[in-house]
Amino acid sequence: MLAAGSLLLSALYQGVATAARNWLVDYLNERSPTNLGASLATLESDVKEVHLFARRSEIASLPVNRVRGYPGAYYNYPQLPDAARWFQAWRFNQVGSTPPPDAIARVTAFSNFHLHLSAPWRTAHNQGDRILAQVHDDVFEFDFAIAGTGYFVDPTKRPELADFAHHIALWRDRYQPPADQQQEQLSTYPYLGSAHEYQEKILGSAPYLKDIHVFNPAGFVSFGLPIGDVPSICRDVPAIVERISHDLFFADWSRHEARITSNNIAPDFEASLYANAVWKQPAKVGVS
Repeated sequence: MLAAGSLLLSALYQGVATAARNWLVDYLNERSPTNLGASLATLESDVKEVHLFARRSEIASLPVNRVRGYPGAYYNYPQLPDAARWFQAWRFNQVGSTPPPDAIARVTAFSNFHLHLSAPWRTAHNQGDRILAQVHDDVFEFDFAIAGTGYFVDPTKRPELADFAHHIALWRDRYQPPADQQQEQLSTYPYLGSAHEYQEKILGSAPYLKDIHVFNPAGFVSFGLPIGDVPSICRDVPAIVERISHDLFFADWSRHEARITSNNIAPDFEASLYANAVWKQPAKVGVS
């Protein structure tokens, strides 16, 4: 039954993915997109042209996260001092996230792909059904744009956390980096506990925060990985599950204590099962 279910889910995901790609390819046909993320789907559908704009002066190529993927650094990273974790996060942001080389090779093989470096958009607005974007002194016109802007992490800006976000400890509440490592973007990440739980800005102000575990990119500064991506699963999911199990058990300890100390236990067997093997001292025969 499990195998059949797995095959069904696999087929379902494949069907959805194929349908979505086919729809996108049809939509992109004969259009001129600008793509601030990846552009393989558009280029392979015979579009007129694709422009990729990047704020950086070159494509990030240094995989700084990969060099700390060995077991010692991988498993012990969450216990590193704040200064070390902050520096690693800051360093990663400086060099950027690297795209796969084969993706670069595939996309640059198309003559209608154009890469713009050091090219942040100054303005963008609609003109009819087109998008006009100003980059430096040039104006580009597109059918649509895909903006890959990265992650913005700040619990105080999330509506679902509005009632208690002011109680959540952020990295800026726990650590002040040196002047040359200041970065507001990282300072608003939550300062998470060892099981990815929110921590209180002021001890005792919101004890319920420990029951909220954050398994998403907001854990990057605390744990050093793109949390939620494959590399984080082996280490972090067991830690979260173990903590939730621990907290639920001790929250109901009185019930568990009663259960494990109860005398209302049925025996596995009766004494009659071994009665015939119990040693009995032979009776002594008196001699007259």
